[in-house]
Amino acid sequence: MITGDILGERARLSPDAVALIHVPTRLQFTYAELNRRALQCARVWTDRCSLVPGDRVCILSENRVEYVDAFWAAGKSGIILVPLGTRSTAHELHQTLTDCGPRCFMYSARYQQLAQELKQLVAFEHLISLDAKDSVPNALSYAKAIDRVRPDPLSTRLQPEDIFCLLYTSGTTGRPKGVMIPHRQIAWNAYNTVVSWQLRQSDRVQVYTPMYHAGGLTVFMTPLFAIGGSIVLHDGFDAAEVLRALRDYECTLLFGVPTIFKMLLDSPEFAAADFSHLRWCASGGAPLPLQLLRAYQKRGLVFRQGYGLTEVGVNCFAMSDEDSLRKSGSIGKPMMFTEAKLLGLQDSDPAGNPVATNEVGELCLRGPHVCRGYWNNPAATAKVLDADGWFHTGDLARCDEDGFFYIAGRSKDMIISGGVNIYPAEIEKELLDHPAIAEVSVIGTTDEKWGELPVAFVALKSGASASDLELIEFLRPRINKIKLPRLIVFIEALPRNAYGKVLKLELQDRLQSDRLRNLKSGVASGSDTVTPERKSS
Repeated sequence: MITGDILGERARLSPDAVALIHVPTRLQFTYAELNRRALQCARVWTDRCSLVPGDRVCILSENRVEYVDAFWAAGKSGIILVPLGTRSTAHELHQTLTDCGPRCFMYSARYQQLAQELKQLVAFEHLISLDAKDSVPNALSYAKAIDRVRPDPLSTRLQPEDIFCLLYTSGTTGRPKGVMIPHRQIAWNAYNTVVSWQLRQSDRVQVYTPMYHAGGLTVFMTPLFAIGGSIVLHDGFDAAEVLRALRDYECTLLFGVPTIFKMLLDSPEFAAADFSHLRWCASGGAPLPLQLLRAYQKRGLVFRQGYGLTEVGVNCFAMSDEDSLRKSGSIGKPMMFTEAKLLGLQDSDPAGNPVATNEVGELCLRGPHVCRGYWNNPAATAKVLDADGWFHTGDLARCDEDGFFYIAGRSKDMIISGGVNIYPAEIEKELLDHPAIAEVSVIGTTDEKWGELPVAFVALKSGASASDLELIEFLRPRINKIKLPRLIVFIEALPRNAYGKVLKLELQDRLQSDRLRNLKSGVASGSDTVTPERKSS
């Protein structure tokens, strides 16, 4: 019976091997120690909080050992873990919490203020503080609680289709959707990544991307635990710290989104960085610019580009070191027992027939790595999962004569900024709440550092007035600051076709024309633009 308790199985086989190194404290944990902690966490949920399989536990925290405890406790107990985005506002998280209905809420001191805001919005049955110092009333201390329970195995018999966790991703409607990740998906993604990427027990890999993302949890943590390697855990991303830890802990693989690799390349420490133990780098989350790929190759590094989605497992394609050079720009071939096909686009091929070699089509995937759909949302599930089990990604790709795939773009209006998915509908929905706005459309614009940034075209109501800064300040408490528009462009009316659909290509053309006009006149930006503060996490 395959379930997601990979940690328990690895602890049985390699109890004394080093599983995790925590960079902020420099503490190391063996598989046996981590397994004990995960069992104690599960016992806190079941014995102290009376949770049962299928109940939801939310966690709001930076990357830390207790986050690892909670993730693997879900794999042992059948209780569903719901990671919360630490850069989201209380307004955004309230939608998630309303949807998933958690009985228990775990949080760290770093996000205590946000936790207090959420406590006013949601009646949690149980609060668990991950830190000793806490001012939230009635919160249970995690450190004290795990000391009062025994690390006894649970008697719950889990099934492959039981839900391991809910990972929330925004949708085209602007409402968050909870992706139902079953135990089967967690296990298969881990084992197949080990085989298809040829991971080794001697591999040591850093995790610094947020653990509320599928990438932070399952790109390398679950596969490395399956093979018995070691994770080097950072609480967040800092270029200098990452390069220093890469050297100090002799890390063998390096993963990140293109923005992270750009930050590492631009950091003062990059030129003297020690890459002698590094077998290869892997980029995912967004298309990788070829100039960035070549910059790493000049350092003698093998650089692979990957592809995945929360809904279909973050690792769906693989390639060899040789192919990464021969097929630069490719995401590789589908991993073992992963089926991929490209279908004609609705505009030109309503029947959705398979496309020819080197022609662009919508990428569809099928296999044991596909999720169960969206929590409480059968309509959204039906749109992406067909009757034959194919997941329609909405991404555009082509396949060459050798079977290698290349991402060509997106059929969705999604903006990818620093590896983070931003759906225009999320921003549009909030802006339309402003009393001066009649209509709004958000598009993406290219950016050297972040890949893409959102731009809002706004039409005001007759007689109304508003400034760009006013609209940004209106948005700031309502959405993640990453989603704040880079530009606010005021327009008399949005261009629409005969069916009322906004012609976003015309907006893109206007944006490009304005940019060229400003460059010719020596103007960096017009009076209708605003630059919100932006920091990396």
